[in-house]
Amino acid sequence: MKYKDTLLNGTEGLFNPDSLTPMQKLALRFVVVGILYYGFAVIEGMIMRIYQIEPIPIFNSEHYFSMLTAHPLVGIFGSSYSIVFGAFLFLVPFFMKKPLWSIKLGNWSFILVASGTFIFWFSDFLTHFAPLYTLYWPLPADFTQFNPLAGAIFILGIAIVMVGTLFFVFNIFKTIAYTPEGHEKVSGRAMLASATGFSWAESIFRKKSKRRENLVSLPVAAVARGTVDTLLNALIITFTGVLILVYMVAAIMGYNLENTAVDALLYKNWFWWGLDLIADGLVLIFVAGTWYILATMISGKELYMARIARLALWVELVVSWTVWSHHLLSDQAQPGFLKIASGELVTAFELITQGLAFFITLITLWSARPLKMTNPLKFLLGGLLGFGLAVPAGIIQADIGLNRILHNTQWIIGPHVHVAILVGLTMTLYSAIYLLLPILTNGAKLYSQKLANFHFWAHLIGGIGMGAFMGMAGLKGMLRRTIYYEGEYKIYMIFAGICGALLLFAFLAFLYNIIMTVGLKGVIGIFTPSKLNTKELLPESNK
Repeated sequence: MKYKDTLLNGTEGLFNPDSLTPMQKLALRFVVVGILYYGFAVIEGMIMRIYQIEPIPIFNSEHYFSMLTAHPLVGIFGSSYSIVFGAFLFLVPFFMKKPLWSIKLGNWSFILVASGTFIFWFSDFLTHFAPLYTLYWPLPADFTQFNPLAGAIFILGIAIVMVGTLFFVFNIFKTIAYTPEGHEKVSGRAMLASATGFSWAESIFRKKSKRRENLVSLPVAAVARGTVDTLLNALIITFTGVLILVYMVAAIMGYNLENTAVDALLYKNWFWWGLDLIADGLVLIFVAGTWYILATMISGKELYMARIARLALWVELVVSWTVWSHHLLSDQAQPGFLKIASGELVTAFELITQGLAFFITLITLWSARPLKMTNPLKFLLGGLLGFGLAVPAGIIQADIGLNRILHNTQWIIGPHVHVAILVGLTMTLYSAIYLLLPILTNGAKLYSQKLANFHFWAHLIGGIGMGAFMGMAGLKGMLRRTIYYEGEYKIYMIFAGICGALLLFAFLAFLYNIIMTVGLKGVIGIFTPSKLNTKELLPESNK
């Protein structure tokens, strides 16, 4: 096959978008847009890495800080949310052997998340609105620094993403609860109670003979419990956005609400409770659940200690509601009992729940040895390594004394945040993409294994290396959210920039490999309506 034909049609012509079910196309739409937004985040991150080495003439400091605001939000909502939503809207029906409750609602969720992300990103790019992703009060409503119209557009984009998120939550829970025609009727309330873990948590105190049977599989339970945090986070961020929007709209209409009382400490606790439902709840629950799904699908074995895994997921859900205060350990006004109970003790407990997930996943894989080192397996191991490094780094920070030294430095966003997101979360998502690619494309063959190998090593070394050099600079005193024009930490930033370039090249290799696998026509075909009967929502392998 000629190069041009391969680029247009995909490797060996195996991928035909007309053969895909509506559910397959829905999942692929989310994944494709998530990959593209990840590219946005990587490019902006690389620009900021270069700026820390030597300021770029075409970008001023206002542009730098607007990128600093948009960069994590594009990575979280535009990329991670999109890939996770697409995967789980496919996998929940796949494991439950029934159709998704609503393909139409799934498509609306896709449209809203994709468009909302573009709106808040473009608002930052165009207006340089830069309250940073923390949005600490009264910074987002400080009209001496920012144009209220820019802030209103930014918040509108976030709100649209949250509406799309709520559609995803509703679709997942309805899919778990409803009974399709021709199936034995089961109580929707009982299904949801089993999936979220509350009925199971109650049953552990009963005698073994009286325990209720789990109505949903462990992978579905993991998705459901992460979706609980997704729901809470969406509600909190939406409420916070409405609060900020009231100030923005009032300013646009000529009214000054600056003297209206909003307690800054209460706002911080409320905001970080909501945001931490992503950082320490949703991510850890969804990641643990994804590890379990990947481990069982890769190994072909039942999950080791499945009952304990269910308990750990339920405990992690409860822990995620009480852990937020470690973000406020250095805030002098934060009550001491919250710093100790929530900030230190509960945070340390995450080392146990995540450690259990780590152990269960590895033992499940070990039980199936010898295993071939496939792309899904090695990226899964890379994801495990990422969290194996980043979670202890977070526990180190969750000490009142050490936090006063580390909190506002590059250590936080290097060894903890970037290693967790880039190595732990992203490599786990890459593992899922490589595993689901043949399922979602009805067996399309990967274009180049050499590119996949380069993708793995460049991403792993780049992610760990960048986090390490940022951490070294942080230990020397380099602050985060600060531009250093005198080059005090230039040597660390040069090495971090080299590692960042590895991440960029890894992404480009992956993107090229996927495009060559499915072809440009295949990518375009993903966004066209499915020609199959809308009732045929499950792939042949799972009907």
